[in-house]
Amino acid sequence: MDYTHLGRSGLKVSRLCLGTMNFGPQTSEADSHSIMDSAHEYGINFFDTANGYGGSLGKGATEQIVGRWFAKGDNRREHTVLATKLYGDMTDWPNEGKLSALNIRRALDASLKRLQTDYIDVYQFHHIDRDTPWDEIWQAMETAVAQGKILYNGSSNFAGWHIATAQEAARKRNYTGLVSEQSIYNLLKREVELEVIPAAQANGLGIIPWSPLNGGLLGGVVRKERDGVRRLEGRSAEAVEENRAALEEYEAFADELGHEPGDLALAWLLHQPAVTAPIIGPRTQEQLDGGVRALAITLDADALTRLDAIFPGHKPAPEDYAW
Repeated sequence: MDYTHLGRSGLKVSRLCLGTMNFGPQTSEADSHSIMDSAHEYGINFFDTANGYGGSLGKGATEQIVGRWFAKGDNRREHTVLATKLYGDMTDWPNEGKLSALNIRRALDASLKRLQTDYIDVYQFHHIDRDTPWDEIWQAMETAVAQGKILYNGSSNFAGWHIATAQEAARKRNYTGLVSEQSIYNLLKREVELEVIPAAQANGLGIIPWSPLNGGLLGGVVRKERDGVRRLEGRSAEAVEENRAALEEYEAFADELGHEPGDLALAWLLHQPAVTAPIIGPRTQEQLDGGVRALAITLDADALTRLDAIFPGHKPAPEDYAW
């Protein structure tokens, strides 16, 4: 396993991040614990979750599954760089969501209890809060750092100007601010190349891509559909039809290179200079094994150019749409 710093911080994380969103609603607790053990065996030390994860089991259920895994001991917590998130409403009562100082205090303490730990390595804002000033947010985070409850802050689903504004407010307070941004980023969804990635690079944030296979579209969906392995309906079917020509060319190119399409999509992200660690969210052990295979793939300049031709990306703004 290769490791790299998370943004400009001194924190070292694995080049893959284990996403836990499926733990509970899609994957049993026993299988979730087994997958996390296997992730450690592979050397993956970076785990991502959120207070709202849990699906049909209820918000917070996924953090509880991770917490019970930590409680098994054997250095599971010590060997994990733990990232969780807050923002979404946990109940219908006021101040149970977003980024007010009150909710930050309550949400953090609740996550610590569910996770059975006394600190969070990377505490992330799951979305921008347009109603709360940054001075209030950063003051709450400074307090949490002083209390030893968090070490670093990250953002998720921020625009480029949100990152710039957050970092400027943090600098005025002599606070570290953000060290990472978690955005949707894959061969089919490259809009972050316009503003978000340049803002992250300029401000020392590492990019943590979520949905690296774009909901499975980059995982060989055309072949699976043709072989009867996967039946597409609704939005998934519409997305395949909209991108069928590119997906067919992409899967053929993956065959030409001798790689599984999903492995190739992850490998492409790992070759992007701003990317720290794509999030893989395995439902099964086999999916975890597949994600790890991508680490061994090296793409030369010709292969990267071919992928850009199949799935055109963006230049940084304003060159993308001006001179």
